[in-house]
Amino acid sequence: MPVMASDATARTTGSEDSSGELSARIRQLGLASGFSAVGCADIDLEHEAAGYNAWIDAGHHGEMEYMVAHGALRWRPAELVPGTRSVICVLLDYWPQTARDAEEILAAPERAYVSRYALGRDYHKVLRQRLERFARAIHETIAPHRWRVFADSAPVMEIPLALKAGLGWRGKHTLLLNRDQGSLFFVGEIYTNLALAAGAPADAHCGSCSACIDVCPTRAIVAPWRLDARRCVSYLTIEHKGPIPVELRPLMGNRIYGCDDCQLVCPWNKFARRTPLADFEPRHGLDAATLAELFSWDEVTFLGRTEGSAIRRIGHERWLRNIAVALGNALRVAPDAATSTFLRAALSSRAAHPSALVREHVAWALEQSA
Repeated sequence: MPVMASDATARTTGSEDSSGELSARIRQLGLASGFSAVGCADIDLEHEAAGYNAWIDAGHHGEMEYMVAHGALRWRPAELVPGTRSVICVLLDYWPQTARDAEEILAAPERAYVSRYALGRDYHKVLRQRLERFARAIHETIAPHRWRVFADSAPVMEIPLALKAGLGWRGKHTLLLNRDQGSLFFVGEIYTNLALAAGAPADAHCGSCSACIDVCPTRAIVAPWRLDARRCVSYLTIEHKGPIPVELRPLMGNRIYGCDDCQLVCPWNKFARRTPLADFEPRHGLDAATLAELFSWDEVTFLGRTEGSAIRRIGHERWLRNIAVALGNALRVAPDAATSTFLRAALSSRAAHPSALVREHVAWALEQSA
């Protein structure tokens, strides 16, 4: 956290926000800076500990050991960043202007589906840079403060903080929902030593709707507001390092990096906004590429074409693992012999890959048939 003002200065400034005027000015500045929503939250999150720990104890975090580490710091922001008195929360839209229709690609077994948030530049970098500029602008134009920014990069309880900031409610798929924007946005935070007036919590508007639960291809949403990451396609294609459970492979379809199904079906996303940011526009045709094309990328090509992308984090081996599963699923529904022969040839090109992980998934895929 950059030291920009003494604690005494920050306390004096923060004490003036009893009317919410300071928070309102920060919100206006954030909207002018390009964020689609801005709000302020207090740091009382102790009530989140029991539910979070129950989720961990159930093993629903899978292999994500970072979800276990630093546990108490998640609900104690002032221990994660000493001096923190408030959190400024922001939303940043990411749905690209030019991406091919998501449902169209999901319905085309030979094409690769990449979650729409990952088609362009790595959101961690884009959001972090924008948060840093916003925090500095607050310091220079509204109130001196000390801060630290977070963009899905530390033990931060993003959704509970956003709820406190009045930016929406938690949907049954566990994601943040906003009445005016749906859920197709990133959430970021600025931990600050300013004492800011918190937003008013938003009412929940899911009602009896269960569309997100019903559409999940692997039934990962085991109950409203309860996700078992071990069954989630996003977890399996991004976080999971080993073999994908055989029983889940046929359910993954052509999804090779992430999954948007629970958001695509959500009625509130009819209000989702397309992002004006070129950073999130598709790169290298990833919004509609064929599985065979992407499977042909060697490691050098993969690293080159995913430079600056969130996709790069999974590495070439897991990239091939994911695509092999999708090719097997495409092979199962191949409409004719020519298509089947083409898909088998693509898979066979990696049958002797140095990685046992890749070879095993290729072998499984080749066993699939229409």
